[in-house]
Amino acid sequence: MPVPAPTAAETALCPNCGQPVSASAAFCEACGATLVPTEPAVSEPPAPTEGSAQTRRLGVRQSQVTTCSSCGGTIDADGYCQVCGAKAPSARDHYSETPADWVGGVCDRGVQHSRNEDAMALWAAGDRAVLVVCDGVSTSVDSDAASTAAAQAIRDVLVERLAQLSDPGQAATELAAAFVDAAAAANAAVIAVTSPNSTNAASATLAAAVVLGAEVHFANLGDSRVYFLSAADPVLLSLDDSMAQAFIARGMDRAEAEALPRAHAITKWLGRDATDIVPRTGVHTAAEPGWVVVCSDGLWNYASAPAELAAQLAAAGSESDDPVAVAAKLVEWANAQGGRDNITVALARCPAPAMPTNLESATPWVPEVEEQVENG
Repeated sequence: MPVPAPTAAETALCPNCGQPVSASAAFCEACGATLVPTEPAVSEPPAPTEGSAQTRRLGVRQSQVTTCSSCGGTIDADGYCQVCGAKAPSARDHYSETPADWVGGVCDRGVQHSRNEDAMALWAAGDRAVLVVCDGVSTSVDSDAASTAAAQAIRDVLVERLAQLSDPGQAATELAAAFVDAAAAANAAVIAVTSPNSTNAASATLAAAVVLGAEVHFANLGDSRVYFLSAADPVLLSLDDSMAQAFIARGMDRAEAEALPRAHAITKWLGRDATDIVPRTGVHTAAEPGWVVVCSDGLWNYASAPAELAAQLAAAGSESDDPVAVAAKLVEWANAQGGRDNITVALARCPAPAMPTNLESATPWVPEVEEQVENG
């Protein structure tokens, strides 16, 4: 999960991992190291109206799963099996969406986190699609509720604006404005699920793509990403709002910058304490078939460079062109690398199959695994 860069009122850093910490903290929320508080602890704020897994009220069913995957027994309302006592997974821990046969995604808790703070929201019709991924900031309260609210708000605004789009020649301008409006709506949605008394307001990042035939319109705020992976030129379309990117902009090598202790400290986010919620936007026209990839850092942490991610896509898509199946393979691979974070992967073939095209083929590019590994 990303961590906001420290503010003027919060400049203390963990001596173990370098992440910003509260002066009243007894331990680092990023790495768990023991700290010596220099200020009294602040009492926990009241639970928000729309609570997350951490603030769910008594009497609410803790898991939608009703049958135990371990023994086949019945899962009680408290989320535990009545027979063997195993805890049932939350439906939020792992889910998939597939609004069309060329669009799909998977959102997964990962291995090391106790809950899933990522969220995605997808939509598709004809040759148009919307893919949204939001990553809740793990050091904030109710970040899972924040990411869910943000993702749904962004999708809804973009779908509405697509319905109003009448002149394809104005798509770049109109969608750039739509992304800005969608971010504002998402910010309002995050604030709506945040207690007004919270001393650690819920926050999240955003990454979104709109596919219009062979065009990919994209936006991001934070460090969730949008890629376009094709045979000739796999590219990272989005630009992170992070400390790592700040060092890259000054000339530091990407691998070196992303290995820094505070590489994932983000400089922009959604939430009540956000000071800049205007996303970066852009448009990319596919010159050949490929995949649009919108993902959280739980995936790209293990394959940041476009060629590296293309190699993993090659392995994931070697037996299927089903977006959900490919996304599931990418999630499985990330978990096999350690699954240190929540993992979300949303995919769309581009150009959209419903679009009459003069490109050589509307079939998405699936690279040769050996060649991409060797060249990458």
